[in-house]
Parts: sequence; C-alpha cells; structure tokens
Amino acid sequence: MELAVAGKLFKRKTAVKSFKQCKEGRFNLTDADTNLPYTIKEINTDDQAVKDFLFTLGCYEGEMVTVISALAQNFVIHVKGARYSIDEDLARAIIL
Repeated sequence: MELAVAGKLFKRKTAVKSFKQCKEGRFNLTDADTNLPYTIKEINTDDQAVKDFLFTLGCYEGEMVTVISALAQNFVIHVKGARYSIDEDLARAIIL
C-alpha cells in the first residue's frame, strides 16, 4: 500500500500539449507520455557536444525512444534495449 501511495505522490503530470504541437506532431521529450514509444524526429540543439552525447546513447533521427519515468526533472528513457537517465536539458533537445 505504501508503494501505491508513493507512486501517486511522485507521478509527473504530463504537460498539456498545445494545439499547434499536436497538429504538427512535434514536441520534445519532456512533453511525452510515459510507457509509449515515440520516433525521434530531430535533435534540436546548437551544441555539438550534446548532439554527440545523445548519438552515443542511440538518440538520433528515426530511432524509437520510450519515457519510462520522469521524476524531479530527470527522465529515464529506453533506447535500443538500454535504459538511461537524462536531465531536462537533454530531454528538451530531443524532438518527437
């Protein structure tokens, strides 16, 4: 029972996507629902080091990504059979 209560307390509420985002089908990883697979459409950052880091994790255009959980501005994602924890800045760079 304690786990069920803790799960309700710490669940991240999904941000409401704007009509424009839904119409275009473009939003970043921070707006994604948990446990649903998405296809990465773009890595939107000017920092080449961030692009290279995300590429080493397997996050590049056309790859599938799933948000497992989101707590305290940290996102656990599933990419190519592995799980990674990334911060909000990296999650904002991943466009779905």
